[in-house]
This record gives sequence, C-alpha cells and structure tokens, in this order.
Amino acid sequence: MKLTFHGGAKAVAGSNYLLEIDSAKILIDCGLYQGSKYCERQNFEPFPYDPKTIDAVLVTHSHIDHIGRLPKLYKAGFRGDIFSTPPAKGFSEELLLDSEHILNKEAQEKNLEPIYNIEDVNNVMNLWKTINYHKKFRIGPKEGGFEIEYFDAGHILGSAFIKVVAEGKSVLFSGDLGNINTPMVKDMETITDADYALIETTYGGRLHEETKLRRGMLEDAIEETVKAGGTLIIPAFAMERTQDLLYELNELVENGRIPKIPIFIDSPLAIKLTSVYKKYSQDPDYFDKESLAILDKGDAIFDFPGLKMTLTTEQSKEINNVSPPKVIIAGSGMSQGGRILHHEYRYLPDPKSAILFIGYQAKGSLGRLILDGAKSVKIFGEEIPVNCKVKVISSYSAHADQKGLLNWLRPMRLKLKKVFLVQGEEEQMILLSQKIKDELAIDTAIPSMGEHIML
Repeated sequence: MKLTFHGGAKAVAGSNYLLEIDSAKILIDCGLYQGSKYCERQNFEPFPYDPKTIDAVLVTHSHIDHIGRLPKLYKAGFRGDIFSTPPAKGFSEELLLDSEHILNKEAQEKNLEPIYNIEDVNNVMNLWKTINYHKKFRIGPKEGGFEIEYFDAGHILGSAFIKVVAEGKSVLFSGDLGNINTPMVKDMETITDADYALIETTYGGRLHEETKLRRGMLEDAIEETVKAGGTLIIPAFAMERTQDLLYELNELVENGRIPKIPIFIDSPLAIKLTSVYKKYSQDPDYFDKESLAILDKGDAIFDFPGLKMTLTTEQSKEINNVSPPKVIIAGSGMSQGGRILHHEYRYLPDPKSAILFIGYQAKGSLGRLILDGAKSVKIFGEEIPVNCKVKVISSYSAHADQKGLLNWLRPMRLKLKKVFLVQGEEEQMILLSQKIKDELAIDTAIPSMGEHIML
C-alpha cells in the first residue's frame, strides 16, 4: 500500500492524500490551498496524478481546505464516487458554490483561467454518495480492494476520521479532530486498532482555555463593549463557528446574562449553512445530548430576541444605521474577504469598539496581522488604524489542542507503527512530534509535499 502526500504536508491547508494498491486508487480529501490569499497559486497547478485513474474520494468533512478542489478534480477527468456523511454533503454543496464565486472573481482580477465553474460543482454533487458512521463499505474488487469505515471526529457536524484497511494493514486519516465539549457536536471518538495514522496538527503545540470558561469570556467581551458604547465585531467562519456562537448567545440571552442589544449575523453563507444545521438538529447521530435536551424543551437554538440575519446587501448596509452598542458576526473568519472587511473598515479605528477572534488565523492573513498587534492594516486600498480593543478566545476553536490530539492517539499507542504529522504549521508539528515520542513512545514523521511512503 503506497501513501503519497499531495497536500497538507508542512502546511495547514490543501489536504490531499493518495492511497494506492494494485487494484484501486483513492484520495482522502481534495482541499483548496488557503493562506495569505484565498486564490493561492497552487490551486491553479495541475494535479500531480491522473484524476481519471482515481476510483473514489473519501471526504473527512466539508471545510474548503478539505473539499475545495473537488470540482477541479472533476474538470480534470475524475468520474469516481465521492463519499461523506449526509450533513457533510449538505454543507459541501453550499460551500463549493460560494467558493466558486470567490475563486472566479479573483481569477478574473488576475486575468487567469477559472479553476472551475458552477457546472463542475453540480457534476461533483451528482457523484456524491453519503455514508453513516460505522457502516463499513468497500472500494475496488470484492476480494481485495479497500475496506472503509467512518468515525465521528467531533470537529463539525458530520465530520469524520476514516479508517482504511487493505493488504492486511490499516491506516487512519484524522481529517480535523474536534475540541472537547463543543456545542451541538459529539466529542470525537477514539479507537484502539490501527497500524498507521495521519494526524492534523493545527494546534499541535498549544493548549486551549477550558471550554467551560468560554461562554463567560464571550459574556465579558460583550458587556465590556456595551459599557464602552461600542460595537463588537467578530470575524467568524460561516461553517460551525457561527453556529457555535449562536448556541452560546442563545444561552446568554435566554438567561438574561447579557444586555438586550442587536446581534447581527451578516453572512449569507452562514445563514444558508445554519439551515442545514436545523435539518439535522433532531438527529441523535449528529447532535449531542445537551443540545437535543434543549431542543426538546422547545428552545430554538438559532433564534432568540435581538438576533437579526442580514441576507441581502441592502440589509447589510442598514447595520450602519443601527447605533451602538451592537454585535456583528460576519465572514470571512480570517478577514480575507467578505462583509467583515466593511465592518473592520468602519470600527477598527474606534477605541470604544472591539474585535474578537474566535478561530484560527493563518500566517499572512489580515486577521493574523491584527491579532499579532499591527497598529494599522490595509483595507480596500486604505491604511486603517487599529485603535479598537483586540480580544481572543481560543477555546472556540473546533480543533483539538495538543492534549486532545494526544488523547486521540493514546488508545492506539501499542499498535501504531508510525504517526504522520500533517495539516499544521511546521513548528506546531515539531512540538507535537516530540510530545508523541516522549509520552506515547510512537515513531513519528513529518512528510514533505509529494513524498510517498510504502506502508
């Protein structure tokens, strides 16, 4: 069994792994490269393998850095099956359509050929099949081939880590592993039996604050901004982070813990994705017991007094006419585009206001510059001073921290032959690698782009 790293190697984004045996070839994820620019150069390069020869793609979850090049794969000749959980398929369609719009707009600005178009997205969705957790299936011939099983990764709704068995060996692909005690989703599962594992390392060298403290930290951020008479702006990923915030805000509002002020969700994509959450909100396979109990009492998690969802451009502009204090949640989560830029342009110079980061900020992103203490940043070609307060709550991350990653590996420590560290900044990989060796006594490797390993 041959494993080749075609993405996610010494990088956070672009997850893409090729697994080959004599009788079949599969990809695990086919993600978009994201960093200082949404439209990264690597996204335009041809695939280093022939897409026509790939039998199937296994999707771990619906974030764009794991699915964003699937339409490009189709355009290049792929006609196999694509597999994910049912919620992941629902989210992926909305996210791919949104991504196509952004990519094509940037391609036009740079006089480049678009990576793919709407028709490619629609054709990808026609190839997409859904699979539930723990339902084993095969790819390739009945005798031989790959045996596949999905497990709950606890990262976002419908996320999975995947166990692949072939030629008497088993390998786990972590996808992105979830933080503990996050709203709505169940905690990630663990297993005891695998020969090899690929593990994400986004927070490989870091520890989050206690998740139970984050609602109080959000409450404090809102109350401080309200007292100052300012606006709290929150750059948030449309997928999962916005819904987590809605869950927490619902609890704060319903229990009278924050003042009654307007709270705006200013993201068309987040609004569309929230409707997918609502579709699965009664399904115990995906929602945790705490959320189901709240819903059983008749509390609408995604609807509470003061919440306003601004779908149209006109509605978004009207937010400016609402006097502070107020809260604005908008995409993109790293401030690389979207409506958040308009709010940052308006409120970053205001010392009464605050910006709250609750998600990962990649190196080179506008969000990372603000988080790292930049005194001014360029937005819409203008140099904008950063006079507002800058706050961060890292425990809102949907990613497991170092402790969580070690806990996922620990039950497998006696069986694992090697762990490959992927999907993170290299310094995070090095820190986690040393911890794995010291605490679990498992051999590790940090693969390079294009490197292949015989398992």
